[in-house]
Amino acid sequence: MSEIADFSASKLLSLYRDRQLSPTEATKAALERINTYNSQVNAFAIVDEKTALAEAEASEVRWLNGNPLGLVDGIPFTVKDLLLTKGLPTRRGSKAITSNQPWPEDAPAVARLREQGAVLLGKTTTSEFGWKGVTDSPLTGITRNPWNTDLTPGGSSGGAAVAAALGMGTLHLGTDGGGSSRSPAALTGVFGLKPTFGRVAGYPSAHTGTLFHIGVLVRTVTDAAVMMNIIAHPDVRDWYALSDDKQDYTVDLDQGVARLRIAYSPNFGYADVDPEVAALVKAAVDIFAKLGAVVEEVNPGFTNPRSIFQTFWQAGAAKLVRGFSPEQQALIEEGLLSIAKEGDRITLAEYLSAQDAREALGRQMQRFHENYDLLITPTLPTVAFPVGQNRPQSSIDNPQRDWAPFTYPFNLTQQPAASVPCGFTTNGLPVGIQIVAAKYKDLLVLQAAKAYESVSPFIMPLELNRNVLK
Repeated sequence: MSEIADFSASKLLSLYRDRQLSPTEATKAALERINTYNSQVNAFAIVDEKTALAEAEASEVRWLNGNPLGLVDGIPFTVKDLLLTKGLPTRRGSKAITSNQPWPEDAPAVARLREQGAVLLGKTTTSEFGWKGVTDSPLTGITRNPWNTDLTPGGSSGGAAVAAALGMGTLHLGTDGGGSSRSPAALTGVFGLKPTFGRVAGYPSAHTGTLFHIGVLVRTVTDAAVMMNIIAHPDVRDWYALSDDKQDYTVDLDQGVARLRIAYSPNFGYADVDPEVAALVKAAVDIFAKLGAVVEEVNPGFTNPRSIFQTFWQAGAAKLVRGFSPEQQALIEEGLLSIAKEGDRITLAEYLSAQDAREALGRQMQRFHENYDLLITPTLPTVAFPVGQNRPQSSIDNPQRDWAPFTYPFNLTQQPAASVPCGFTTNGLPVGIQIVAAKYKDLLVLQAAKAYESVSPFIMPLELNRNVLK
């Protein structure tokens, strides 16, 4: 049964349709992976085995009756513990939130998957309120990288990325406020997508406001397209949600990249990139050229927007912390409280100036994409680093060195972006490339990622070495 946990959603659905496999068997395979490996990697905040099996059995009956509920009936999925989930606590990695309260509502993306028959396995881990780019919290402890459990999987959607990498579920909902889906995707070797802001409805509004995107973490690009067909719809609870474009993300997914104009930026002109990472990214870019794309090495031309991002991030943290009582604040991680204090010092004029700078950056990228269909960069300039650190040692030694410079600019601009696995370092650690398109061009990102995957299939930890985890 073990290999069933590695099957894609498309393969599972085909097997259900032909009555060669049941949703109960697929769910049991995913739960078996969780029971085998989660004690070593800590990817789950909650596993609801009893409910998952009951939902799988109900799905099995529907398939036997020839009446599946929807597009992913019987497909196991997980939800990052920042997103509301009816019937399960959403504690957001924090001891400041008690589980002893009603949980009557699903976030929009969770609701859409359940409406289509997907089977919820549980909630995946996050850093506290998603405040940092690694996945550990006062509530759930340390989440570890399946390629080397001494290392971090990144964050804050690290639990979802690890679950995807180890087959602990098929479809995984994350979030991305500055790289929180793409960064762990790169560090664990899975596919991570941040859609255009508003394409996937979000509710309730995050403390980081319009930086916050709903993310997708999966093992194949096709599974991401399947998820987008389900979750990429408006919801009346989300005031920012885009109108429904009726896009089928699985149609023309294999269109390829021939004649696309691709800009390749190895470092934005200011970022420090590990040489081995840079070489793997360049080799991946060369593949796009061989696939027929017109590739040009060029930087997008903006100056480092880190200060713009920090203004919104710190102000959002201040807003978040103010919503808790002094007793609750005493339970919150000190690093987050420090960021909130910085946010309290931001003036209204400074905030509005940051908004102006953000708009200018967005306009600049819109003009950039008049000449280039896609932009390719490293997802991160480094590989996974030891758990217990919030950043790589090089950034600890030099606090001005930005260890995630490639992801957050596109939260500011709200463009679609994905991290695509592109190989391994000599130490066996995964590296990712980031593919970025203009706003609303989510399908183009998926098509490019699929073209790369078709000639360089993604490898998961248990495929390469079943002794990675004991």
